[in-house]
Amino acid sequence: MKLQNKVAVVTGGARDIGKAVSLQLAAQGAKVVINYFGSVDQAQQTLSEIKAAGGEAMLVKGDMTKPADVDNLLAETTKAYGDKIDVLVNVAGGIVARKTLAEMDFDFFDQVVRLNLHSTFLVTKAVVAHMDSGASIVNFASQAGRDGGGPGAAAYACSKGAVMTFTRSMAKELGPKNIRVNSLCCGMISTTFHDTFSKPEVRKNVAAGTPLRREGSPDEVANVVTFLASDEGSFVTGTNIDVNGGLLFS
Repeated sequence: MKLQNKVAVVTGGARDIGKAVSLQLAAQGAKVVINYFGSVDQAQQTLSEIKAAGGEAMLVKGDMTKPADVDNLLAETTKAYGDKIDVLVNVAGGIVARKTLAEMDFDFFDQVVRLNLHSTFLVTKAVVAHMDSGASIVNFASQAGRDGGGPGAAAYACSKGAVMTFTRSMAKELGPKNIRVNSLCCGMISTTFHDTFSKPEVRKNVAAGTPLRREGSPDEVANVVTFLASDEGSFVTGTNIDVNGGLLFS
């Protein structure tokens, strides 16, 4: 197992890509702390699946845009698994809604930035204090951070572009401590995110325009996370890796 006895924290780890990441890290031997907020039933299901497969995990509810909830996540993690954290995967985030510049106000823009960027900053700052040499952080940016996103996704795209830059900055800052920091820029992945915010005809057209002619799966994204979290990715840091079937080249 690539992550035997490692401690991994996954924010937004209850459903879709977060669930796939939690399951894979646990399958590779990690003790997984699954953070969730609104997805109570999905969190319980993910935990049950991990335990049924012989893995070890726990749930911690919390809003990662709130410092007090982040502090509680760290307190519960260290209480259960000790002071050392080996892997952090910042999945928590979202688009909230599609709004044009004319439709959005400051509060909406600020909400999206807090959800995607502030959460990544707050959790990273808290967890790094518990990381030693060889630890790995994997952030979730987006293809939208590279190309500006689809209609009404300006706030989301801006926040994810900021996550990409934050990733590069942290790779430089934490590299001398042998802590690696990377992010994933996912394209069209088959999740409830796109079920909610992308029209079926748009998804069909995007898949048709992708060299691999399909959407990706959460498991395929989790495969990349597992590589980056393990020693197999020991010389990879500061990268924003495209997981999009060849739709956009960096």
